Amino acid sequence: MKTTRKVREILSHYESDNPGTKANLARMLMTGRLGGSGRMVILPVDQGFEHGPARSFAPNPPAYDPHYHFQLAIDAGLNAFAAPLGMLETGADSFAGQIPLILKVNSGNSLSRVKEAAAQTIYGSVKDALRLGCAAVGYTIYPASDAQYDMMNDLRELIAEAKSHGLAAVVWSYPRGGNLSKQGETAMDIVAYAAHMAALMGAHIIKVKLPSAHLELAEAKKVYEDRKIDISTQAKRVEHVVQSLFGGKRIVVFSGGEAKGENSVFDDAKAIRDGGGNGSIIGRNSFQRSRDDAMKLLDQVIKIYQGKDS
Repeated sequence: MKTTRKVREILSHYESDNPGTKANLARMLMTGRLGGSGRMVILPVDQGFEHGPARSFAPNPPAYDPHYHFQLAIDAGLNAFAAPLGMLETGADSFAGQIPLILKVNSGNSLSRVKEAAAQTIYGSVKDALRLGCAAVGYTIYPASDAQYDMMNDLRELIAEAKSHGLAAVVWSYPRGGNLSKQGETAMDIVAYAAHMAALMGAHIIKVKLPSAHLELAEAKKVYEDRKIDISTQAKRVEHVVQSLFGGKRIVVFSGGEAKGENSVFDDAKAIRDGGGNGSIIGRNSFQRSRDDAMKLLDQVIKIYQGKDS
């Protein structure tokens, strides 16, 4: 597999990692239409666990079939496909080697009554990822949750095991729980903090939500105001998240969130690009559309990251 100068530069930031882990990072960075650019678009399909099958797939019934998502990610020219254990098991043989896979090893669900102590259950392992030929494992933490330290302890063990076997680690770092307000879940200071914690724990790729201009913590707000940190635009807020990840030395992708209009998806991608983020991880905004509409949307997002949107 050939690599580009940009990909080799990104890999050089992971100084402690073994050749196996770097090879798997390179696989994801070199796959698809954005391969070699340092940009990424990933398809995540863990929403069935999080929200239930009807809420996830009824808007586009072919999406009940896991093979639909494998094929969508491949045909759209994406960098990777992330999903829970059972979904990857249904297509691991049919689509072997066609696209890098990320095994999402934990999830929450909407039936849980836990709020302040929000947590997730673990149902996959590094051994499962190796068996299925995955390039990476994925794990969600909830900074601010009363259960956050248990989740972080599990993540520490997962990352150490993944690295020892040459797999990359992708961390969904989603602040929630505790006494964090709903607005605070996407506050600028909180998102940057959550991203930084994931990097400090050893994540190779960090997934966060796009931050708002809201500042949640009083002590942090003083610093943002005193130091005149510019968070006035979405691109500037992305830039600050990138800065929080060791000055841009860790890969960061931003969540697409709930289904929304095409223009909003495209505006998000432009802000991520202009702010120096690595890309998008787009689930419901792609697979809840018809296949034709999803292909058109993903094509335009890729063109935005290629700088071909004007």
